[in-house]
Amino acid sequence: LSPEKLANKAILFVNVASKCGLTPQYSGLVELDKKYGDRGLVVIGVPCNQFMEQEPGTPEEIKAFTKEKYDVEFTLLEKQDVNGANRSPLYQFLVGDGGDIDWNFAKFVIGRDGAIVARFEAKTPTDDPDLIAAIEKALG
Repeated sequence: LSPEKLANKAILFVNVASKCGLTPQYSGLVELDKKYGDRGLVVIGVPCNQFMEQEPGTPEEIKAFTKEKYDVEFTLLEKQDVNGANRSPLYQFLVGDGGDIDWNFAKFVIGRDGAIVARFEAKTPTDDPDLIAAIEKALG
């Protein structure tokens, strides 16, 4: 994932897991990627094993599972901690003073300028009108 790929793009960051009740949200993320990718949205999944160890796989296993089950083509980063003392620098930025991530599939919409547009908790569906509005705003 190069800085050039993200330059002047809107980004949707989502902490993801393969063995979660919310895992079917991958389908909606694929749809968002297809619908808005040409307009400049980059969907990025961030595997995380902090919630009941629901993402135990290796990077290869995660990519194989998501491709086979959901036809995921968007970027999946390496596993990261989203909460606690080992919270990754990415999630330190995303969370800021907003409090811990509640569960797998929390969503952050980032504008083309790199500013956080909105945060959505895990159970927010990918077709939620407020999420769609935030993506539209991020795209400008």
